[in-house]
Amino acid sequence: MSKARLIAFHLPQFHPIPENDQWWGKGFTEWTNVAKAQQLFPGHYQPHVPADLGFYDLRLPEARKAQAELARAYGVEGFCYYHYWFGGRRILETPVNEMLRLGEPDFPFCLCWANHSWNTTWQGTTEMLIEQTYPGWDDHAAHFDWLLGAFRDPRYLRVDGKPIFVLYKPDDIPGVADVVAFWRERAARAGLPGLHLIGISHREEGWDPRERGLDASAMQALPKRDGRIPRRYLALKLKLAAEGNKHGLTIWDYAEIRQILLRSKPVEWTDYPIALPNWDNTPRAGMRGLVFHDATPELFREHLRDALGRVQDRAPEDRIVFLKAWNEWAEGNYVEPDLKWGHRWLEVIRDELKA
Repeated sequence: MSKARLIAFHLPQFHPIPENDQWWGKGFTEWTNVAKAQQLFPGHYQPHVPADLGFYDLRLPEARKAQAELARAYGVEGFCYYHYWFGGRRILETPVNEMLRLGEPDFPFCLCWANHSWNTTWQGTTEMLIEQTYPGWDDHAAHFDWLLGAFRDPRYLRVDGKPIFVLYKPDDIPGVADVVAFWRERAARAGLPGLHLIGISHREEGWDPRERGLDASAMQALPKRDGRIPRRYLALKLKLAAEGNKHGLTIWDYAEIRQILLRSKPVEWTDYPIALPNWDNTPRAGMRGLVFHDATPELFREHLRDALGRVQDRAPEDRIVFLKAWNEWAEGNYVEPDLKWGHRWLEVIRDELKA
């Protein structure tokens, strides 16, 4: 029996879409940024090159199956796919649509509504690409009706029979408590035993999901991008200081940052830890990026062990730990095999999950 239900956030990108063709050039995918990434300071690990799964295309069922088989082999219970809904418009929908249509891969999953606008902030401009809007009750009804098809899938992850649904930015939803009450009512009318709704908080330790009508929280503890650079990179620090570090490159040593990636004290509501093995979004952001330098599988082991330990006193079904992330390659946030570490991230997961 596993120590916990490890659920990995999954980015259903890595395939061309018309919108990215228009914004960034024909054929653009996340792999474009990954492949052209450059080392920005001595010892900086870039570029990251995938190993076993290669530069896959998630339109292909073979690629989706290979991901699921690898995750299952190392103890990951399921994927939490990022789901995009912009007032009835979906994007990056093909991998999830095909997974639902085909019933393959036969691997558990849930959805996280990544309800944020897409813009060009990381490129240093403010162009709005897709704005996250909330048109009203008809849209909330249409959104739930689409979700219902996924919730009824036998592979869908549940707690006490209730489908898990994660909200990335709950406080951005006007009247969020009323919206989730509306969804719960529709779920009951559809014959579901309920919904298990989880809100992501962003470094807000006092953020109480119950005030939003939610069942649980999960705290994502990424630090702010503030131009912080450790003294051991003195030459880089002085160079950027002389230039005003106008882009805000921020570097943390993983050995230091991992101490604050989980909650500092227990809370009185249900909270699920988010384990974060690594982070480096300079492939997307360049000198505007945030880097967890010297992230290693062995340092991650201690962090993951801490996260798992926080749920051991719960009933087995509620021992949920989220992994951020399975495959966010352009943010240096993944556990899929690469040429540097091979399967070592996954081996740590397998070893620590063993009872």
